Amino acid sequence: TTLMEFVLLGFSDSPDLQWILFGLFLFIYSTILMSNIIIILITKTFPALQTPMYFYLRNFSFLEICYVTATLPRMLMDLYTQKGNISLLACAAQMFFVLTLGSTECLLLTKMAYDCYVAICNPLHYSLVMNHKVCMQLVAASWIGGIPVQIGQTYQIFSLPFCRSNRINHFICDIPPVLKLACGNTFVNEIEAYVATVVFVMGPFLLIIISYAKIICNILKLSSARGRSKAFSTCSSHLVVVILFCGTACITYLQANANQSDGMQKLLSLFYTILIPTLNPIIYTLRNKDIMVALRKLITTLST
Repeated sequence: TTLMEFVLLGFSDSPDLQWILFGLFLFIYSTILMSNIIIILITKTFPALQTPMYFYLRNFSFLEICYVTATLPRMLMDLYTQKGNISLLACAAQMFFVLTLGSTECLLLTKMAYDCYVAICNPLHYSLVMNHKVCMQLVAASWIGGIPVQIGQTYQIFSLPFCRSNRINHFICDIPPVLKLACGNTFVNEIEAYVATVVFVMGPFLLIIISYAKIICNILKLSSARGRSKAFSTCSSHLVVVILFCGTACITYLQANANQSDGMQKLLSLFYTILIPTLNPIIYTLRNKDIMVALRKLITTLST
């Protein structure tokens, strides 16, 4: 029999928490949307924020909106209806968008690290190196770089025969839980997931670490304690995001063929699909003086 739909079990093992989780995730989704929209408006409106750094941040905020929209609305609907039925096509579409937008996030974080590196290590040539054309090209490469690979990977996974249970013990259609339901040989798919993780997660992560190693060396050379403090403040928040996002993604996809517990898979997925997108606006606003000044000006303007 050809499998036509899956059932996302989500958090059905905790029926008493369904409405609490619905309220919590609705609040988180609304907060992520509102905060990232505010960041986009601020960085687009205020002249002082028309720099490459905030151009990347604006794209990053838009990416975060897309990324959580690929998962949270579906989770909210499943919690509200207490049904997790999802068609094969919808499941494939969700996996494609989660993987593609996740790849874009890793690539964009790398470009932001490079921007930070040039700003601190080569400030005299910053405007020349990070001109508008280069920024546009780097951002475009981040958005489209993972599309062909993830189309191929998603197609290969959903070309497998699914003759076991159609119940996915997860809240999204992700590679590890879907592969568990395949009754064919998944070795090639596991290798593809491993290679894609190395290219789109580990590769960018290593480049970011190298960039920050050079940044730290240059920061330590600064004679001014205030200058060192400002430089660390500018880039430390970015590094926290990178470690959390790339770390949990690596653990998930590099062990796609391992006997990882369903509970652990859900916990790791909650990190890179919900928790980190929730923290990003807080990290980039509360730790950024320019953003906070612009936000106060916006609030003052709206209140008068």
